Amino acid sequence: MLRLMCVGDSMTIGSAGDHTWRYRMWRHLCETYGGPFALVGPRDTLYDKAAGEPVSYAYAEPGFPTAHLAGWGEGWQHMAPLIGETVRQYRADVLLVSLGLIDLGFYTDAEQTAENVRAFVAEARAARPKIRMAILPVIPNIRATSDPAFATQVTAFNELLAKAVADLDEPRSPLLLASTPHAYDVDTDTYDGTHPNAYGEHKIAETFAEALYQGWGMGGPYEGGTD
Repeated sequence: MLRLMCVGDSMTIGSAGDHTWRYRMWRHLCETYGGPFALVGPRDTLYDKAAGEPVSYAYAEPGFPTAHLAGWGEGWQHMAPLIGETVRQYRADVLLVSLGLIDLGFYTDAEQTAENVRAFVAEARAARPKIRMAILPVIPNIRATSDPAFATQVTAFNELLAKAVADLDEPRSPLLLASTPHAYDVDTDTYDGTHPNAYGEHKIAETFAEALYQGWGMGGPYEGGTD
């Protein structure tokens, strides 16, 4: 069985009432992947904004495997120390990783964030030497449209991320750099300039799906909608 783990920040965990891109990805793989698979991880909740904690199970569509490793306000620096033991415990084969925005926004500059990426990869491989990882760059967000210094950091990090993926890619444990979601627009694909709405969820799932299909022949072309 193929075991996939979604790793991310607030855009991945989602909040009460969301479908999440994790759900969109699961639906896609149900329709296109030719064998058994599972979404795995130590967490299964959404973030509850009223409670200020990840305690909600109010998924818009709860009938899917909700396991993940994602957290509201967590980034590369938070996940790097966790990933080794989590991969070991849940025997993940593929990581779908969407991190970086929160790091640059609150914790680390582009260079340190890129070092945390390298640490993350090393820890995951130490736990499971043949693990595969598809990694999303920092995608368009409202702060980058209004804060030139932050936009510069995002651009710098995405360049360093691409270099890290190229440097660290190896046949036994391949890495893929997913594309920025096609035509991703903070006005139409998010509900607040950062967090994806249904359109954004589909676009994030699509970019991971296309990476898996084009890079490794997993699944097929993404045909999700906007529901």
